[in-house]
Amino acid sequence: MGLTTFIITVLDPFGIIRRLFFRPVVAVTSKAFDRCRTETNNQISSAKEFALKASVVAIISAVIIWIAVFLYLAFYYSFIPTVAHTRPVYMQFESCTTKDQKGPCSFPYAHVPLTKRQQLLMVGQPYRVYLSIDMPESPQNQELGMFMVCGEMRDHLTKLRDHSCRAAMLHYKSSLIRTMTTLIMSPLYVMGFKEESQQVLIELFTNYEDDQSHPATDVYIELQSKELQYYSITLHITAHFTGLRYIMFHWPIFSAVIGICANLFFIIILSILSWYHWGDYIWIDDFKDIFLYKAIKRNRNKREYSTSVDESNKILDDDDIISLTDDHHSTQPSDSSIENKLSNSG
Repeated sequence: MGLTTFIITVLDPFGIIRRLFFRPVVAVTSKAFDRCRTETNNQISSAKEFALKASVVAIISAVIIWIAVFLYLAFYYSFIPTVAHTRPVYMQFESCTTKDQKGPCSFPYAHVPLTKRQQLLMVGQPYRVYLSIDMPESPQNQELGMFMVCGEMRDHLTKLRDHSCRAAMLHYKSSLIRTMTTLIMSPLYVMGFKEESQQVLIELFTNYEDDQSHPATDVYIELQSKELQYYSITLHITAHFTGLRYIMFHWPIFSAVIGICANLFFIIILSILSWYHWGDYIWIDDFKDIFLYKAIKRNRNKREYSTSVDESNKILDDDDIISLTDDHHSTQPSDSSIENKLSNSG
């Protein structure tokens, strides 16, 4: 018991174990833990920084792309006009009053309003104006042959802007072709899915360009034939694109890719130049120095002016004081005059 107590108290095996084993292990473990925690914190901070930078880059890229797309769409809708305008044509004519004559006694005519004092067509853009006449293949139309169609473009003051007349007729079909067509298409004719008619297209104006000061607002149509039979007539105004408009309209995807890429290029160049310009703070310091220099110079001039005014006022006050003292001395009698007066009185 004494030996054990001696060993425990003197040799201190637990202290030896603590010093030689536990302390090094704890030190190594704590260093490793601190190193791991530091590396983890660095990785977390770097990951946060990377995520922040990536989000900023993604947001800026999305904004730039949307700006490029918006600019292209705005340019497209402002540069490309409406492709086609369609108006129904309601013909009018004077009916015959006698029993011997049937049908119209005058040429059929129509007034087609396009717009009310507004500009429907784009200035500088060529347009094609044509009529679509749905004509039955009746014996009267076949015997009629050629007929004339005239059109006039007028402004809101009914001033004539352009005039045109064109000839037209039904497409010729031989009796054999008509018979075969009738036999083949007879089921459709019977069920009402098809009619024995032709769509006759008459181009009145090939390259009509509207005037900005006097835009066309009304179209007047006249069929110069009393025997012409028709079901319906429609006015079509279509834009005839050339150059860049033709490419943008007929190849929209290709033109959109080229236009958006061009917008992206210019926007990125402007962004880089703006970044370098606004990122350089030397010009701001120069502006501040110039502004402060001007302000200091202005204040200095004000102070110099105020001091000069004060000095001039002070000089004027001193002059007034001197003049007053001189007047006072001039009004007071001198000693010699006083003595003379006293001697005379004595």
